[in-house]
Amino acid sequence: MPSARRKTPRVFHMPATTSPAPAAAPHVMQCMEVWGGNRAINTGVTLAGLDTWVYAKPSKSSSGTGMGSDAASDAGAVPGESGGGDIHYLSSCMSGRISRMLVADVAGHGAAVDQAAVALRDLMRRYVNFLDQSRFVENLNVQFGHDNRSGSFATALVATYWVPSSTLVATNAGHPPPLIRRAATGTWEYLASEGSNSSPRSSPANLPLGVLEPTTYDQFSVKLDEDDLVLIYTDSLLEARDRDGRLVGSQGLLRILGGIDPADPAGFIPLLLEALAVEQNSEEFADDVTCLLIRRNAVRPKSGIVYLARGLRAVASQMLGAMRGGSTPVSRPEMSLRTLGAAFKGLGGTDRRSRP
Repeated sequence: MPSARRKTPRVFHMPATTSPAPAAAPHVMQCMEVWGGNRAINTGVTLAGLDTWVYAKPSKSSSGTGMGSDAASDAGAVPGESGGGDIHYLSSCMSGRISRMLVADVAGHGAAVDQAAVALRDLMRRYVNFLDQSRFVENLNVQFGHDNRSGSFATALVATYWVPSSTLVATNAGHPPPLIRRAATGTWEYLASEGSNSSPRSSPANLPLGVLEPTTYDQFSVKLDEDDLVLIYTDSLLEARDRDGRLVGSQGLLRILGGIDPADPAGFIPLLLEALAVEQNSEEFADDVTCLLIRRNAVRPKSGIVYLARGLRAVASQMLGAMRGGSTPVSRPEMSLRTLGAAFKGLGGTDRRSRP
C-alpha cells in the first residue's frame, strides 16, 4: 500500500519590497539623543547595557511623510516615505546610565500622527535625564489629550533601564503587555503590573493616553540578567488571524515565540513575523507592525564624569538656543542623588563599545 503523501507546509519569507531592509550596522546612541519616529525601519540600536533591535512597518493604509527626530541620522522623516500610526522612540541620558524606550499605537494615520510623533519626541527630550518616568508618562497623557481634541487616543508602553542595578521599569497605558524570556529558563512569559490584580480602585488607572486626565499609571520593575530578552510590540501581532479566522491572541503569541530559536536576536523579529505570516496565510498585516527586542548585555559603562560633562554642555547649548527663540526642549537633569551620583561612580566591568 503506497504511503500517504506528506503535505509540505507553505513557508512565507517577508519580501524586501514590502518589508524594511535591515541596516548594515547598529545605530549607537549618543549622549542625550532621542532616536525614532513613525516610519518604516529595521535596525539594531546600541544603548547603555542593552542591545536593541527595532522593526517598524506601516500598513498599506498608512499615509503621510513620516516624522521622527530632526536629523536624518536620527530616524527622521524621509521624503515620500509613508508614516504609520505606530510610534517608537529610544533615548540615552547625559551620564550613560538611563536608557528609555517608548512604543505607542495612535488611533489613525497621516498628518495627525506625524504631529503626535513630534510631540512625543519633544517630551522624550525633556525627560531624557529623568530616571523616574512617572512624570513623563503623566505629561504624555496630558500632552496627547490636548493635541487630540477630536477624540483620538493612543496606547503606549514606556520602559526605562537603569544600568547600575540592571533594572527595567515599565509603565503600560492600555498597551499589550511586554514579554520576557529568561536566559536561565528559556521560556517566554508576560510582564504585568501587580496593580492590575489588586483590589478595585476608586478611579480608573493605566488608561490609553488622551482618554482621561488625570489618570494614575502603575509602574512595574524587573531585574534583567545577562542575555535575558524583552519584547515590546503593538497589537497587530495579537490581532493576526489563523486560516479559520481566529485571533492569534496572547496565548497564541506565546506558543509561536516558544518555537523560535533566539540564538540570533538580530534575526528574531523577522522570524517571528514569518511565523505569524504562516499562521494567518498572508504576508500582510491588517495594521501597522512595530516590535522592539531588548537583550541585556555584559557591557558596563565606565565612570560617567566625561559623559556628564558633555551632557552639561549640551544642556547649556539647549538653554542658550531656547533664550534665542529655539523650539528644542531643554533636557534638564533630574536633581536626585541617585541619578547625579551614578555619573561619578565607576561601575567596573568592560566597556566593549566606544561611547560618546
